[in-house]
Amino acid sequence: MTVQGKTIVITGVSSGIGADTARLLRSQGAQVIGIDRNDPMLTLDGFVKADLSEQAAIDAAIRQLPERVDALCNIAGVPGTAPADAVARVNYLGVRHLALQLAERMPAGGSIVNIASILGAEWPARLDVHKALAETPSFEAGLAWLARQPVAQATCYQYFKEALIVWTITQSQKLFLSKGVRMNCVAPGPVFTPILGDFVQMLGQERVQKDAHRMKRPAFSDEVAPVVAFLCSDASRWVSGINLPVDGGLASTYL
Repeated sequence: MTVQGKTIVITGVSSGIGADTARLLRSQGAQVIGIDRNDPMLTLDGFVKADLSEQAAIDAAIRQLPERVDALCNIAGVPGTAPADAVARVNYLGVRHLALQLAERMPAGGSIVNIASILGAEWPARLDVHKALAETPSFEAGLAWLARQPVAQATCYQYFKEALIVWTITQSQKLFLSKGVRMNCVAPGPVFTPILGDFVQMLGQERVQKDAHRMKRPAFSDEVAPVVAFLCSDASRWVSGINLPVDGGLASTYL
């Protein structure tokens, strides 16, 4: 992989997948600038503290970033135990707003990596709805659309991961053809991170126990980070518009 000298922005940098991705990319010669609402506990080349649930806060964070950015890793997220409005803002609307704004600062060969989830795998069942949401032109327009078509709290996490996959895939070729910037998703299964317990609570013990035999164990975050790093690197220069599962084979057991 080649990331030497690249400037890479990582959201959710202070823990879990974001922190391990930052460590890995810095060890390979990238300059990493982190964004998080919590202070980092690792060495970075720059850090911006920001709440990614508000467009104004995202825009303020963008003003503190370099004029050239080679890659963006959208790793920040909240679990489905958070209010549905917060899940919509952080896991979907904020991700796409930041991605499109920073794409304007990327040279040809730039890369955007969005963290989806295995829980977004049922996006084909709601494709038309997700495509309609994807066509809303702004953060505020997306909020207005969701106000007219509210999402149930019980399934909001799955819904917005589905929506993120559809948005990434449908918008990726526009970016690639016009700017040479690639955009992809990574879809982890369960991961040992600080919010793993929230996912158990969200899904319920019955569902968790029912699916436990399908996998060896949850992933460690440093098993997901290399895949994110690969998609930032020149080694993936012809990979665009995919949703790449990183789940220890969990998705394969549903066929």
